[in-house]
Amino acid sequence: MAADTRPFKIPHSVLVVIHTPALEVLLINRADSPGYWQSVTGSKDHEDEPLEATAVREVREETGIDCAIGTLTDWQLENVYDIYPKYLHRYAPGVTRNREHVFGLCVPAGTPVALNPREHTAYRWLPYLEAADACFSPSNAEAILLLPQFTKP
Repeated sequence: MAADTRPFKIPHSVLVVIHTPALEVLLINRADSPGYWQSVTGSKDHEDEPLEATAVREVREETGIDCAIGTLTDWQLENVYDIYPKYLHRYAPGVTRNREHVFGLCVPAGTPVALNPREHTAYRWLPYLEAADACFSPSNAEAILLLPQFTKP
């Protein structure tokens, strides 16, 4: 079996809270950690990839949703957190923290979802307070709780 030759992940990522105008939030279940519900997340592919491009790419890769059907908003928020120990092997030696930039994506109710089965096994739409409670990631839950501040009445 060949050694893993994938490059190390860049410790700069996006978190995209996908939601409807009624503040229902899309959560996806991680394939590598059953029961770990989250919003779309993902690292830059290369250092100079714009964060908005990272968000658009990750939403498409993980959910099949084209951001053009909705409104992608940069919330101008950034979280810095310790990388979970089980994922440290994906990063260069000595990298222990990640910078995560937060976006919101408002999509029409009923937007179809087509998961990448290598990454996620299930999805569900929940009212935002329930979605925040269901997230395994504290920064993801906090972002979802901010949703009403970033949506127009």
